[in-house]
Amino acid sequence: MFEEMLKNVRQRSPLIHNITNYVTVNDCANILLACGASPIMADDIGEVEDITAICAGLNINIGTLNSRTIPGMFAAGKKANELTHPVLLDPVGAGASALRTRTALGLLDEVKFTVIRGNISEIKTLATGSGSTKGVDADVADSVTRENLPQAVAFAKSFAEKTGAVVAITGAIDIVASADKAYCIFNGHPMMSSITGTGCQLSALTTAYVAASPGSELEAVAAAVCAMGVCGEIAHERLGDADGNSSYRNYIIDAMYNLTGYALDRRAKYEIL
Repeated sequence: MFEEMLKNVRQRSPLIHNITNYVTVNDCANILLACGASPIMADDIGEVEDITAICAGLNINIGTLNSRTIPGMFAAGKKANELTHPVLLDPVGAGASALRTRTALGLLDEVKFTVIRGNISEIKTLATGSGSTKGVDADVADSVTRENLPQAVAFAKSFAEKTGAVVAITGAIDIVASADKAYCIFNGHPMMSSITGTGCQLSALTTAYVAASPGSELEAVAAAVCAMGVCGEIAHERLGDADGNSSYRNYIIDAMYNLTGYALDRRAKYEIL
């Protein structure tokens, strides 16, 4: 099934507009090129609507938030909604500061998102309206484990129903959920946390997968999450004695470039709840 999603990206080569973290903007561009899509980065309020209009999808990442780019995020999001283009929100660090939380919640209120992708703490912040855990099921901890997986899945489905978006909670175990179905994904490698940007790359990649498979958003997001995890595994297998985290980052991009649909389907590890 995921093979078809990868094939769609390669065949359709969607152009993806990224208003994203400038720490990882180069890696986001390269992961999009590696998967078969095309990147464009534009955040100035004077052009974001024009750029979004020529793209197939919009990726909004608040990782390096500043007052200059915030208006561009809102304008691009509303333009994408007007054109019925898929939009992804990556609420990096939501809950860490008032500005991040306020901006993420404002975007959630004014823009219709196709996908919301973040770690469990960021998603809980969006669900509660603050960085605290008040109002969220006390069983939903700040890390997803085998033990609390049913509670985390229930939380993800509930938030997906509330927002109308596919909710992707990423971590050691990834959850990709709609209101009534969830993929629990077990791909990846712990070393992925030793480099900056794998989450940002995943958001860009996910936007491309969703843009290339309209009408199959849940499966497209699950395929993208599996693809990133599989590439993390393949890259780790390639590491030599003299390689470190810098090589690992490049090997992940190489693995994405060379990933086949057959390998993705064969190596994908998930359960459906």
